Amino acid sequence: MLRERLPDFSRSRIQSWIEDGRVLVDGRRQRASHPVRAGQVIDVSPAEAPPLKAAPEAIPLTVLYEDADVVAIDKPAGMVVHAGAGVHTGTLVNALLHRFERLSGVGGELRPGIVHRLDRFTSGALIVAKNDAAHQRLAAQFSGRQVEKVYWALVHGNVQNESGRIEAPIARDPVRRVRMTARLKQGRAAWSEYRVLRRFTARAGHSGFTLLEVRIGTGRTHQIRVHLSSIGHPVAGDALYGAPARISGMPPLGRYFLHAYRIRFHLPSTGENILVESPLPADLGCWLEALEGL
Repeated sequence: MLRERLPDFSRSRIQSWIEDGRVLVDGRRQRASHPVRAGQVIDVSPAEAPPLKAAPEAIPLTVLYEDADVVAIDKPAGMVVHAGAGVHTGTLVNALLHRFERLSGVGGELRPGIVHRLDRFTSGALIVAKNDAAHQRLAAQFSGRQVEKVYWALVHGNVQNESGRIEAPIARDPVRRVRMTARLKQGRAAWSEYRVLRRFTARAGHSGFTLLEVRIGTGRTHQIRVHLSSIGHPVAGDALYGAPARISGMPPLGRYFLHAYRIRFHLPSTGENILVESPLPADLGCWLEALEGL
């Protein structure tokens, strides 16, 4: 109800006021779930929002490449790149601020150095800019589609062709807002190319899997996950886009099987071509071995 009466403030902001005792019902503090009855008086004492600024945290990082302008990080699955959607600590940005003295400020105080992103449960190579000039030049490479991005994805089912291209615009799902969709024939242009690396034949408990190498020419939200799901082959472990939560006889995956294996870009200072690769994480390697043993 308060959200409807106070449309200029976010739900989380109002929630914080309730928790801090700034919202009273008939003069008394209540929980956010408290049902309000007709005739009750609600007093709200708004508070200024705290300044949004990421803070350093001593979180280990694996560096794949580093020079005076750029650092490439091997991001683990489960780590959010920057604060947002209720996550304010434990992010890659928090770790970067502790590890490096200075980063680019182009993205603002919540996203220092961040030129591009990976989904929370996607692991792999991610580039960070150390200064503003490097950030601007790297951003131009991304927007100009000059950066090569290659992923490994294990998908459900037997992908029919040895290679293929998916070209479909991506938009926010109008029904489930946490999802994206490629089924509306509208949205932002996106294309993904794939080739088969390995096939796992169907056995009791599953209908087979295909390990793909995927190259993307655009960087839309959830792009690979959306595109592969749209052709009937959701990424293993990705329940949001149609993958089963569990595979009979297999241990829980605990993430989806998507890894940013390779990224190729030009150094901002010299234009030199740089190739950075991230090895397949141990958890994904172990899951493939378990799949072979079924």
